[in-house]
Amino acid sequence: MNFRRLCATFSPICRGFFIVALGVALAAPAADAAQRKHPAKKSVATAKRTATVAKVSVRKHKSSHVVRTSAHSVHKPRVAAAVVNARPSFGEMAGLHAVEGPLDLKSSVALVIDQDTKEVLLSKNDHAVLPIASLTKLMTGLIISQARLPMAEPITITQDDVDTEKNSRSRLAVGTTLSRREMLHLALMSSENRAAHALGRTYPGGLPAFVALMNAKARLLGMTNTRYVEPTGLSSQNQSSARDLAALVNVAYGDPLLREFTTSPGYEVAVGHRMLQYNNTNRLVKNPEWDIGLQKTGYITEAGRCMVLQTQIAGRKLIMVFLDSAGKLSRIADAERVRSWVEATPKLAAGLHHLQTIKG
Repeated sequence: MNFRRLCATFSPICRGFFIVALGVALAAPAADAAQRKHPAKKSVATAKRTATVAKVSVRKHKSSHVVRTSAHSVHKPRVAAAVVNARPSFGEMAGLHAVEGPLDLKSSVALVIDQDTKEVLLSKNDHAVLPIASLTKLMTGLIISQARLPMAEPITITQDDVDTEKNSRSRLAVGTTLSRREMLHLALMSSENRAAHALGRTYPGGLPAFVALMNAKARLLGMTNTRYVEPTGLSSQNQSSARDLAALVNVAYGDPLLREFTTSPGYEVAVGHRMLQYNNTNRLVKNPEWDIGLQKTGYITEAGRCMVLQTQIAGRKLIMVFLDSAGKLSRIADAERVRSWVEATPKLAAGLHHLQTIKG
């Protein structure tokens, strides 16, 4: 069928389309003129469309706590993603950050003591009991080290070691086999959760016996405000105070294996045919200005950023505890503030100065 015959057959339809097209063509200049005359109307309409698209995007991403603005034009790039703040920590809910402490520390809990004399140089909310995250692994390591189990014995990661509470990631896949020594090294240096859980799970008597030993050891050390429910720190029910943790650091420092593993800057392990490089979670161990004998970091939302360390500053062996620090670098910055303060205060080096205790 040729073109003329086709048009003749559908001429009513063709005429309808022609009329509509003609109307649109005639209306377009008028609409453009109206927009030029009243630009605000165009802006309002654009804003409405943008708000509509943004609302749809928020609903899509609400479950992941991430809001992305997808409204854009031909001439404008996409707006960068904005991250919504996570749930508040236990310390924030308790109002501990509102307590003004010395040196403008950003951690809601802080304690600095002389390791030899037990003199308190600085404290802030030091009796508050909070979740301690991976600081838990310091007790895990102490139990394993003092048990004198065969450190060369192979331990295999199983499905039981996979975190189902926080869904944290791990480079140790199910089926990975390492020695007990390697597992302990990774747990203390890189805070490897599956390694820490496997150490407790394979302890004689199993995980319940191991957790019972953790709590018994805490009582033996006088850690009356401390409770453990598992060996990784992923549970917010693992809780302690700065005072208790300082006592733990003091004892753990006496263990050569814990000193070595917690201050190791990096460690490489063979997993199958691959070599995995792990690094220390605490950047201070690589800082030549710091003399650190033992340390451990930790983080879960409920605990905030945490850190304990044994160090020597201005001739004094000090134990520092920082809990519930709000930012990623705040606990490091707090430690730097304390070090600068000790070095700049001659009386502190001689052990003759005591800073007033701040309690919340």
